[in-house]
Amino acid sequence: MTGVGARDAARRAALARLLREDAEAADGIPRHAGGPAPLSFPQARLWFHQRYDPESPAYHSARAFRLTGPLDVPALEGAFRSLIACHDVLRTALADTADGPRQILHPHVPFELERVPALDGDPGAALRALSRRPFDLTRAPPLRAVLSEADPAGGRVLLVVMHHIAVDAWSTARLFRDLAQAYRAALADPARIGQPLPAPRLRFVDFAAWQRARFDGAAGSAAIARGRRYLGDAVPALDLPLDYPRQPLANRPGGRVDFTLPADLAGAVAAFCRSQACPPFVALLAAWQVLLARLSSQTDFAVGVPNAARTRPELQDLVGFLVNTQVYRVRLDPRGSFRDLCARLRGEAMAFLAEDDVPFERLVAETGIARDAATTPVFQAAFNFRPSRDAAPIDLAGVAAARIDVDVASAKFDVALDVAADGTGIDCQLEYDAGLIADATARRWRDGFLALLRALVAAPDRPIHAASALTASDRAVIGSANATARAYPDGAGDVLAAFADHRAQDPDAPAVTDARTSLTRAGLDARATAIARRLARAGARPERVVGLLLERTCDLPAAWLAVLRTGAAILPLNPELPPARLAALAAEADLLLTQPELADQHPALADAAGRAPLVLDADPDADPDTDPDTDADDDSARPVRPRTRAPHPDALAYVLHTSGSTGTPKACANTHAALANRLAWMADHLRVGAHDTILHKTPVSFDVAVWEILLPLVTGARLVLAPPGAHRDPDAIARLIGRHAVTLL
Repeated sequence: MTGVGARDAARRAALARLLREDAEAADGIPRHAGGPAPLSFPQARLWFHQRYDPESPAYHSARAFRLTGPLDVPALEGAFRSLIACHDVLRTALADTADGPRQILHPHVPFELERVPALDGDPGAALRALSRRPFDLTRAPPLRAVLSEADPAGGRVLLVVMHHIAVDAWSTARLFRDLAQAYRAALADPARIGQPLPAPRLRFVDFAAWQRARFDGAAGSAAIARGRRYLGDAVPALDLPLDYPRQPLANRPGGRVDFTLPADLAGAVAAFCRSQACPPFVALLAAWQVLLARLSSQTDFAVGVPNAARTRPELQDLVGFLVNTQVYRVRLDPRGSFRDLCARLRGEAMAFLAEDDVPFERLVAETGIARDAATTPVFQAAFNFRPSRDAAPIDLAGVAAARIDVDVASAKFDVALDVAADGTGIDCQLEYDAGLIADATARRWRDGFLALLRALVAAPDRPIHAASALTASDRAVIGSANATARAYPDGAGDVLAAFADHRAQDPDAPAVTDARTSLTRAGLDARATAIARRLARAGARPERVVGLLLERTCDLPAAWLAVLRTGAAILPLNPELPPARLAALAAEADLLLTQPELADQHPALADAAGRAPLVLDADPDADPDTDPDTDADDDSARPVRPRTRAPHPDALAYVLHTSGSTGTPKACANTHAALANRLAWMADHLRVGAHDTILHKTPVSFDVAVWEILLPLVTGARLVLAPPGAHRDPDAIARLIGRHAVTLL
């Protein structure tokens, strides 16, 4: 379906929803007959969470205010009593019954304003501790109000904590309006202190019973089926780069990073939204999805988005937890543009509007999505959008109230972005599970979000993958980390030149030791020269690849040195590879060299031309008239001085292969310049010299083996070769280290 088609379909679905609701509104939501009432779907989820982790403050809603002025404390306490008497959800206790959890509505519940000593200075820590105290939801009310004694300046602090099982942000605003009305009434007539306000026609128990009946019926099943088709049965978990190991979900500690979009960026977002005919919700959700995709290296996951779910007129003033979570399945195409992504999300948002009250809890129950105790089901990241940061101020007649920010320091998800965009600016809170994510990491993600959002709205038609999330400080760190250029002396790291110098200085110094024998530098040089002449006669020369299938004996470094002397490139072949894999790699070589016992084990091994390997023996055939610098294909070739320096810096030095775990192994070639740079850096950084002994234990198919074999030749260190198979025996390695006084491995 095209973007236009999707938008038209979404509009039709939203219109159908509105028409259906108009028809349903004629009947309205019936009154519950009485007695224990079922929990709404969102309530049931929070009840389960509270029973699973009763100490968790994750679903506590806390508001605190610094009050200055003549506060009438009895009138305030009475106003809270009036509030509780007015709204049934504040007089409701929950209980487990044979029919499942039920709401028990009480006609009256006791309430007292809790008094604490004056909170001088910064009350943040004290308010956090008071806000985190657990609720007993089997007793009403699910509300606490704490008032401090007056400080020396006459100011007080009022803290109001409610459990989300009874309220959401929408109804919190209604509660504070009603509280102000009851307080004013008590001031005007003390006889009315604690008297109930006019009760709303609709009670929360009525809504909960109606919701259950509605979504347990055929219409509800059809809506759930549509949600399942959109969501699918297998939603990949979001795998963010965490700082700490994941633990069971109980009582997740929370952290928060507050930030405001710079004015120019907020303006750019607004301009983009006008051009795209989409609300800021869409553009900011799209940027959040792109950031999560970057952090996780995933293009498929889900993001939870809370929705007020109050489209029916009679729900506008109902106090209770009506919030429904809508799950946006993220299927990101990095090659697509930000404009295309926003168009798709706008269509999805309109489709969700048509079914904003389809319970998330029912949808999850109907899917086969796997759950575990360490992650939230379906989605691990959330996005919340609201038209203002604080929708619940308090207005106590004659008393000035200043909002105090209270962070209960508890997380619901791995990470969530809360956005407030009221037309004058865009404020954000990045909330995160502090048991998984460090504060410094969260701040880097904040900076990445800002950088990414700026790049996306600046070039909305470019592919998403082209937008950078790097900040200026990121670029500076990367630039500094990569400023490693260093001028080494001419010839530093050149294996041939360095080894020739060490041989000339002390030809009798020990060069290499295997399980049976040792070679001096002169002995290693002679062995390498003999092998090099034989390889040269067979066609080894620059840009040719010589496959070396050798066990860890003194012939191994001699053969490596020999190949380099011919100017050819080394292809190390691990004798422990499966035969088929070994044969495939050998077939990429222009020439093969092996040992007698390995030739017997692999009789069918052949190079790219189908030729059998050259086989080493105790005294390789040496022809004094053939030199490694001789071009074997040139009939006019004549003996020349043996090669003592590497060929051109960009010439091929060796070839390794990837593991092949995702398919056919891929060849990775390296040049003499890169090899020399690596060896020169290691020699300098590790201060390696002739006093060192280096252990070669790594299978030759791994890149570590390259420096294990060649670094001794460059530095004059002695090379000790672990016997075949010893790399799998830690005790054998330990004995080798002790026996040969190994200093580097």
